[in-house]
Amino acid sequence: MTDTKKDILPEPIVVDCTGGEDDDLLSQEWLIANELGAYASSTVVGCNTRRYHGLLVAATKPPVGRIVALNCLMDQLVLSDEAGGETVFDLAAFEFEGIFSPDGRANLVEFCNGPAATFLYRCGPAEVLKEVILTESVNAVAVRWSLLSGPGGALRIRPFVSLRDFHSLRQAPPDDQHSHQITYLHCHDGIRVEDREAPFGSLHLAVGTTGSARPDSDATSLVRFNPESQWWYRFRYRADIARGQEGFEDLYTPGWFQADLTMGSSVQIIASLADPVRVNFDADIDRKRRRMVRLTEAVGSDSDVTTRRLASACDVFIVSRGGGKAVATRRTIVAGYHWFADWGRDAMIALAGLGLETGRYEDALGVLRTFATAVDEGMIPNCFDDYGAGAHFNSIDASLWFIVAADRYVRVTGDEAAWRNEFSAVVDQIIRAYWNGARFGIRAGADGLLVGGDSRTQLTWMDAKVAGEPVTPRWGKCVEINALWHEALRITAERCDEPDRALVYTGLADRAAAAFEETFWNEQAGCLYDCVNDDGEDASIRPNQIFAVSGPHSLLSPERRRSVVEVVQIELLTPFGLRTLSPKDPAYCGRYAGSPESRDGAYHQGTVWPWLMGPFIEAYLKIHDFSPAARRQGRQWLSAFDEHIEAAGVGFISEVFDGDPPHNPGGCIAQAWSVAEVLRAKRLVADGRKSG
Repeated sequence: MTDTKKDILPEPIVVDCTGGEDDDLLSQEWLIANELGAYASSTVVGCNTRRYHGLLVAATKPPVGRIVALNCLMDQLVLSDEAGGETVFDLAAFEFEGIFSPDGRANLVEFCNGPAATFLYRCGPAEVLKEVILTESVNAVAVRWSLLSGPGGALRIRPFVSLRDFHSLRQAPPDDQHSHQITYLHCHDGIRVEDREAPFGSLHLAVGTTGSARPDSDATSLVRFNPESQWWYRFRYRADIARGQEGFEDLYTPGWFQADLTMGSSVQIIASLADPVRVNFDADIDRKRRRMVRLTEAVGSDSDVTTRRLASACDVFIVSRGGGKAVATRRTIVAGYHWFADWGRDAMIALAGLGLETGRYEDALGVLRTFATAVDEGMIPNCFDDYGAGAHFNSIDASLWFIVAADRYVRVTGDEAAWRNEFSAVVDQIIRAYWNGARFGIRAGADGLLVGGDSRTQLTWMDAKVAGEPVTPRWGKCVEINALWHEALRITAERCDEPDRALVYTGLADRAAAAFEETFWNEQAGCLYDCVNDDGEDASIRPNQIFAVSGPHSLLSPERRRSVVEVVQIELLTPFGLRTLSPKDPAYCGRYAGSPESRDGAYHQGTVWPWLMGPFIEAYLKIHDFSPAARRQGRQWLSAFDEHIEAAGVGFISEVFDGDPPHNPGGCIAQAWSVAEVLRAKRLVADGRKSG
């Protein structure tokens, strides 16, 4: 491989779609996003299977306040024959109960991911390329069709709009109120679709031609809009139905556009929230490609193709918070697509992979600043509200992960000034609050270990509830919380520039370390208790204990470190991460499927989480002193992701997998800490180095 910028990019993932009827293609999904946290996503055959799918899912309060503005397009290629007849080729695919109509899957040849989502169609004698791209700093999407070969014809484009919150579904109003809800207006450069009864604004739609015709106002004369205001009923979303949710929606269409499509020219539709937007399609693709080049350069041109694909995948997660001028200064991390916002714990864990491994140091600093400025009573947010209403602080570990993430940033970048000027005071505030007492009963006990919560709260990452009751009750002294607490104290002591204060922090860390093994060591099982509280010791075999080994400051003797890793390997390791509970446990759930209650019940009761591969691989390498043999084993354990990255979320790693073989993926199709920690693990085994 050469060192040219073109060649350093990983080969795009190409999905062969010629099966047409294959249901597997309906489970493969694509995703592109911009720096606002807006996104476009669907299946590789273009058929929406979720309420969260859409060609423009806008972020009205970046990266939250998301609305599905443009759901889909019914696009058709119309070819004329010598006898004056017409042949219509469907490019779109919509599913209704018991039928696909239209069904353009038979005309689709392949899907390709990259800076743009790309579809290749073969329609009789013609080949058509469709590309989808989001603008970077505006809630707008552009879709372009180009004729690659064959006779020219006409392109018909019918947009479908819901203008609704992305968690909900749109239902058509009663017949006598159709004209009083969603409607459209003609504009000089397109049409505007409005919802008169909801606060979601309007969607501007404009179609033009480029190439042989100039991309200016004259080009619009080649386009005709045919008004035909309609409601289409009961689009079926099979993925929602499989998740035990309502899966039918009604969509509004104002009519359809028609434009000539000839060799050397393209047809393009631009959909933007509220105001018209001009898009330079090729320039936007080029900017996206250059950014992906920088990410892959950071991991090295000699990295394997999956490592480079993961580096490229990191691009969608680091986004702006607040929009406007804040785009350049306030950064955050979207925890997962399609439905997560920015979560403190996830952001701090993912920061090393997303920002440091890919060389995005300024963005990493921006993320740390965003959460540092949101600190309240010695705690950083567990998450920001989906609708921009504020922050929630119900997490015991997010603040500790902030200290770890800030230390990693400084170690990698050498930016000691950031610690002195921006992080030190925040870290000191966290330590003082946790020692003296913070929200939810979080405090250090007499033995120096951290306690928090009660039987009704869920403050750790295992936070699922069903009917208001914790599925995985973890309160009192939790093993990974105290491993992180000890780590945070050691970091603070080492970085403190006041000797007397540093000595105090060291003393606190020593006290916690002295009590840790005595409190958590389970001699019978040869590993660590998961948590200890007034009800006794929880001997469940869970992955949380791995953090007592993976961190720089270990709390266990070498023999016990090795024993912990061996138990976790035997009981919890799968090809896609660690189970959250041993299959030998009576409470184990092997499948993450069904209703929301069923899924929540399995979420941390056996379900596999890929992000845990990061600390597990690091712990395994540590106990084997990063030997060549250990690194080879690590590469083998990570090899299953080479195939998965081409499957569910094309180019990404899913949120979770079933605990039982064949470990089907579930949850979000693109999860920040899944991508980040697998990337970090792959870099660890490749470089034979300790992580920052």
